[in-house]
This record gives sequence, C-alpha cells and structure tokens, in this order.
Amino acid sequence: MSRAAAALAAKREETEMRLAGLTLPGGGAWATEARLGAMARLREMGLPNRRDEYWRYTDPKLLVDEAAPEAAVFDPKETPLFEGIERLKIVFVDGVFDADASDSLDEEAIEITLLSEAAGRDIHWAKSLYGVLEARGQTPVARPLAALNSAMATDGVLIRVTGRVTRPVSIIYRHDQTNSDVCLHNLVQIEKGGDFTLLENGPAAARFNKVLEVDVADGAAFHHVRAQGRDHERHAVTHIFARLGCESLFKSFTLTVNGALTRNEAVIELTSDDAVAHVAGAAVGDGKFHHDDTVFITHEGERCESRQVFKKVLRNGATGVFQGKILVKAGAQKTDGYQISQALLLDGDSQFLAKPELEIYADDVICSHGSTSGAIDDEALFYLRSRGVPVSEAQDLLVLAFLAEAIDEIEDETIAADILERLQAWLARRSG
Repeated sequence: MSRAAAALAAKREETEMRLAGLTLPGGGAWATEARLGAMARLREMGLPNRRDEYWRYTDPKLLVDEAAPEAAVFDPKETPLFEGIERLKIVFVDGVFDADASDSLDEEAIEITLLSEAAGRDIHWAKSLYGVLEARGQTPVARPLAALNSAMATDGVLIRVTGRVTRPVSIIYRHDQTNSDVCLHNLVQIEKGGDFTLLENGPAAARFNKVLEVDVADGAAFHHVRAQGRDHERHAVTHIFARLGCESLFKSFTLTVNGALTRNEAVIELTSDDAVAHVAGAAVGDGKFHHDDTVFITHEGERCESRQVFKKVLRNGATGVFQGKILVKAGAQKTDGYQISQALLLDGDSQFLAKPELEIYADDVICSHGSTSGAIDDEALFYLRSRGVPVSEAQDLLVLAFLAEAIDEIEDETIAADILERLQAWLARRSG
C-alpha cells in the first residue's frame, strides 16, 4: 500500500470512529436520501486534518472533535447590526427556531420554509437543491465539513424567490448556551429575473457549522451581507455554494470581529455567459483569533466577471489565512477575474498566511491576483500626526481606509455605512 493510500485509510478509520456516535436526523424520502448521500461522501473523503493541502494553515481539530469546545456568551452591549433596516426576521437560538422572536414567514414573491418542517415531507422543492451544490463543490477540492453538515443539519431556512423582493430576509443567530453545537443548512433558489437580499448576523453557537446553497437563475440577482457575531471564544466553519446562470449577479460580504476560530469557505460556479460574482470580507482580530477565508471560483461561461476582495487587520498574535483560486475552464473566453488579499499587521506577533492561485485554460482572459501584508504606513501616519490627529485616532483612520475596498463591495450604501461606523466605534473602544 502506498503512503497516500495508507494515509487515506487511516483518515477513513478515524472518521468512522468519530461518526459512530452520530444518528442522522429523521425525515421524509427526499431528506433521508440527501442525508445518506452526504454521509457516503463524507465517509469516502474522511474528516479533515492538518495533512490535507487546504488545511495546512488551519487546524480543524476543534471543528471535528466529538465534544464542542465551550464558549462563554458575550454581550457586546451594542445595538444589533441591521436593526434600523426594514426586514423580515428569522431567529434561531443555539440552532433552534424561535417563533416568538421571528416575523411571519409570509412574504410577497417569496416562499420560506424551515428545513425541520420540509424534511418531514416526502416531496418538496428543496429536493432538487439540498446537498446538490455541496456535492458539486467537492471537486476538485474536498469539503468534508460541508458534507457533514448536509448529513446532520437539523434545521435551516429554505427560500424560493419568484420575483423582485424589496424587503430583505434577515436570519439572526443567537448564542445562549456555552456548550451548544449547531448545524444549520440554508437554501436559496432565485428564479429567472428574481432579485433578493439575505442578511445574516450573530454568533449562533459555541461551535457552528453552516452551509448556504444558492442557485441564481438567468437574469437573477442575489445580495448577501453577514456579520459573524462578537463572541470571543466562538468556533465556526461556514460554507457558501453558489451556481450562477446567464447574466446573473451574486454578491456576498462577510464581516468578522472576534471569534477564536473561523473558517469561511466559498465555492462559486459561473456556469453560463455574462455572470458576475463578487465575494468580499473584512476581518478584525485581536489576540486569540484565527480567521481563514478559502475561496474557489470556477469560470465556465464567456464574458464572466469575478472579484475576491479580502482584508484582515491583526494584532496581539492574531492569525489570518487566505486561500483563493480562480479556475478558468477551456472555452471561458473574455473572463475577467480579480483577486486581492491583504493583511495589516499592527504588531510583530501577528501573522498572515496566503495561497493565491490562478488556473487558466482559455487564451483570451484578464486575470490577476495579489497578496500583501505589512504594518501601517509610517508616512501616512506621520502626515496625520502632523495635522494634529492623535496617534490612536490616526491609526484607526488608516485601518478603516485599509478595510474600505472590501466594504465598498456592499451594494447597499446604508448597510455599508452602518458597518463602517461600527468598526470605527470598535476600534475606538480598543484604543481606549
């Protein structure tokens, strides 16, 4: 047996030991079939470890251990994000739907169902999507924790959009128990010409595994903004799997402040011509903070555009990771792919680990990637100080200017302004 085969056999054995105590959630025919398929995928690939290529920079041990690491509940004593926006609210507390805190799920041009309810039926529209994009996203890079989610998720929100939806849907994740271990799986299916905005915020659980599958049909648009909560000790792994049709639009922005370990994966397929996909993130970490963005974008259609914009501000030993790839398949001519990942290191103890990649099989494309890390520009700091700006305030202004390119990816100016104000207040408190 070769060394690689022996390593895979050992990984599968470890996976079987971990899965031995798990029981698949009950459900109807379609849900059971999907969960069994996901479990079979997981058993084939095995749970991740540090020997895996895309887990070299992030130790998955605390994400796969049988017991979730405890996380103290943190109250930031601030108004929740999106509070001033008219929206339809759906609230989960440690993974359990809170009907009293949520709005009615009736909305024009949209159908909303809870996974826990839909999974009990033998037939549901989610059958054509649940776990399907996750399964597609397992090639060429395995996403085992996403397969675990598809198998074990007990709830989530299933959204089918049939037209233009003016009021965003806001999923709020609250964390009340120090040992909660939660799997949620959300679906969004946007039919031809539809337009929809999804907001997400909150820490969700002590350990959180979430999958979001998004199918954007021809001429449809999906806007997504999320903030991952302020709990300092939270451990989370999230996945976005998206499939884009002809002339469709996908935009997603993530804000991360605090958290012991966060890994955000995004796997996006531009399957037809003239599609646009933008994925962006801003992370601010202090001390025990490990933040990993892993992105894989595949161009299949002609004249498609993708942007990856990720900025991280790190200090007091915090760690940032970025792994991003643009794959341009043969025939995907006129592709425009842009990728930038940058870290601002506010001390000598923090680190940024980056692995940008381009893989191109078409000859008429514009693709670029860049990755940098460094300290605050001394000349810029000197300029502000010479104008009478206190040193801490000057540093905060430069940090906000550094994050601005990622925040600019948010199309809604009101949301972008709110996020910028909150970051400014957070930085001011930390400086104080």
